[in-house]
Amino acid sequence: LRMAAAGAAGQEKQLAPTLLSFFIYNPKLGPKEGEEEKKILFYHPNEVEKNEKIRNVGLCEAIVQFTRTFSPTKPAKSLHTQKNRQFFHEPEENFWMVMVVRNPIIEKHKDGKPVYEYQEEELLDKVYSSVLQQCYSMYKLFNGTFLRAMEDGGVKMLKERLEKFFHRYLQTLHLQSCDLLDVFCGISFFPLDKMTYLKIQSFINRMEESLNIVKYTAFLYNDQLIWSGLEQDDMRILYKYLTTSLFPRHMEPELAGRDSPIRAEMPGNLQHYGRFLTGPLNLNDPETKCRFPKIFVNTDDTYEELHLIVYKRISPLPFLCLTASIPPTLEFCRKLDSIVGPQLTVLASDICEQYNINKRISGAEKEPQFKFIYFNHMNLAEKSTIHMRKTPSVSLASVHPDLMKILGDINSDFSRVDEDEEIIVKAMSDYWVVGKKSDQRELYVILNQKNVNLIEVNEEVKKLCATQFNNIFFLD
Repeated sequence: LRMAAAGAAGQEKQLAPTLLSFFIYNPKLGPKEGEEEKKILFYHPNEVEKNEKIRNVGLCEAIVQFTRTFSPTKPAKSLHTQKNRQFFHEPEENFWMVMVVRNPIIEKHKDGKPVYEYQEEELLDKVYSSVLQQCYSMYKLFNGTFLRAMEDGGVKMLKERLEKFFHRYLQTLHLQSCDLLDVFCGISFFPLDKMTYLKIQSFINRMEESLNIVKYTAFLYNDQLIWSGLEQDDMRILYKYLTTSLFPRHMEPELAGRDSPIRAEMPGNLQHYGRFLTGPLNLNDPETKCRFPKIFVNTDDTYEELHLIVYKRISPLPFLCLTASIPPTLEFCRKLDSIVGPQLTVLASDICEQYNINKRISGAEKEPQFKFIYFNHMNLAEKSTIHMRKTPSVSLASVHPDLMKILGDINSDFSRVDEDEEIIVKAMSDYWVVGKKSDQRELYVILNQKNVNLIEVNEEVKKLCATQFNNIFFLD
């Protein structure tokens, strides 16, 4: 009997949440009966029958209007049903984005037939609402606002831009691995000593002076931000694009050639080996195309249209991202290469040295008993020892999904209150989870220690704050 039960349990299969549909509509575009289809600006999957699209959009309109009667200032954010969850977002007036996510499923077999159990409470509203908001932010970074497209070429132009962008972008949404980091959408900063920071500052000033079309500069090393001249909200979404999409695409071919004979760190060998990740492939070929992606920043006030230049030294991987106001020519790219390349080589060895010092300091401690996520709302700084390296498709958490869900629940509690507070949770699996909110900063710690009590847990967290965050003041 026991064996049979084990066999039945072994047949259980967990199916992750998936994207069922994603659509954008404007109720003002088809106000009359029979014109409902005009409201729909984008619908995924496109092969859905026309009437079903109209019905689904109409249902969302009704939900939004119905909830408005109870809460005129805060419209509906999500709708929970047994099989799925719908998320609503109104990024611009009368433009609604809707994302429908299927709940996770446990598939069991009963009398040889599959039986599906929907996990209705597993998805965290805040996580997936943030994912939906990022869909808009990413679209806006490369296309500007919805309204701008309407001004440029009416509904037809907006539909074309939405189709072109979301057709590709939705394939990169990996809903099964979304978690607290998607809520924060923070930036990992590279800790630098004052001297190196000043060198970088002076290098950027000199470069912006000699290349006068450069408007803003950002400087990264190993997916960590060193310097940025952009506004925070623009930088956070550009950072997400660079670290989860652009850089990983260019990483694979390079790892193969990492041990190439060019070793720029050797004294006296100041050859530089740089290239453009966006723009011309070969600077020596006069026929080479010089196209750069356009990005839109400061869309709320000045609305700047820029060109994104990403230039990179191959070893040891600092990046320089420049945004230029006028389209860069091949001549400009050659000039940039000649000015920036050799300077980057010198700076790279300084940064690399700093990187090794940081690594030595953090590697000196033995494997800690805890893992943590830290986020600062003021400068968007984020640090996680829970997540392994991000790849284009997935950001892997090294802890059980149940624990990640507890972190999300604690975060939701924090967002409901303005005061500083601390929450301690004892999970079923002998883990302790601690959340601290203090003066715009949030710290989440997961401890794996059996047979410890509340006081000991508190002491451990204090120790962690003293070692990892000694220069950051957490209120007790």
